[in-house]
Amino acid sequence: AVLVNNYDWFKDFSFLGFLRDVGKHLTVNYMMAKDSVKRRIGGGEESAAGGSEGISYTEFSYQLLQGYDFFHLYKSLNCTLQMGASDQWGNITTGTELIRRLGGPDDKAYALTGQLITKADGTKYGKSETGTVWLDPALTSPYQFYQFFLRAEDADAPRLIRVFTLLSQPEIEALEAEHAQAPHLRTLQKALAKDVTIRVHSEAAYEAAVAASQVLFGGGDLAALDEATLLDVFAGQPRLDVPAAQLAEADAITLLSDTVGGQVFASKGEARKMVQNGGLSINRQKISDPQQLAAELPLLLGKYLVVQKGKKNYYLLKVE
Repeated sequence: AVLVNNYDWFKDFSFLGFLRDVGKHLTVNYMMAKDSVKRRIGGGEESAAGGSEGISYTEFSYQLLQGYDFFHLYKSLNCTLQMGASDQWGNITTGTELIRRLGGPDDKAYALTGQLITKADGTKYGKSETGTVWLDPALTSPYQFYQFFLRAEDADAPRLIRVFTLLSQPEIEALEAEHAQAPHLRTLQKALAKDVTIRVHSEAAYEAAVAASQVLFGGGDLAALDEATLLDVFAGQPRLDVPAAQLAEADAITLLSDTVGGQVFASKGEARKMVQNGGLSINRQKISDPQQLAAELPLLLGKYLVVQKGKKNYYLLKVE
């Protein structure tokens, strides 16, 4: 693979030069005929305030820039095929048209697009959307990767499992039938997440992701997690720093109220009531004595306390 930056061939291209050398080869009628442009110009897409959103000159002319990119790569690197999602068809074919017009009769280039992956509500998965998932484990850990597919909505799972897995049609239909009997078990999502996680990462990474998921949702063993996975599991939960000296001097009630500035419990009274009702656990250990010394609590990896308040509220305390 060759990684290139289109700034290298655009940096010395003046605006007037681009209009003269590139813009003259494509008519406004040709550019207006693109579906993506017609929808915007014709009012097919509306703004939040109602009425046609229109299209800016920047958006309208972008197809020329992308088209010229294709032409340049064709001439410099003999790149004859550009691939993209279906929403890029117009921009890519502008490139094939430029190659035809600027080249000779034997110059040929091709466009290949795939169906854009969208959610059931029409919104798309993409690099600009929240919750982006990457193949690189340094950007999206195997646990986060697994959770991304496991959290797929019921309306999206049937399509995603057909797009991303190598399961056969009979296998998928059997999973769908099983899922329909008990949707809360998320049979379809589990099969999807398993297949993709194993193929992208490994079976060991999949098993570690399942074990980590059970820690948060099924009461698994916290001590079995390494530090990176522990931080992943509780990535969406509040994280609090506690000086080791204060941990040594406080009981659990004081630690979770005064020591952390009321970020777990607003008062000792609230914390004491939670203990009396059996709703407080630290590192999966139920706290039954309001006078429990914090220093006696075993630290995970020598520095972490996982606090569970009630059924769903978690806090990760780091002792340093």
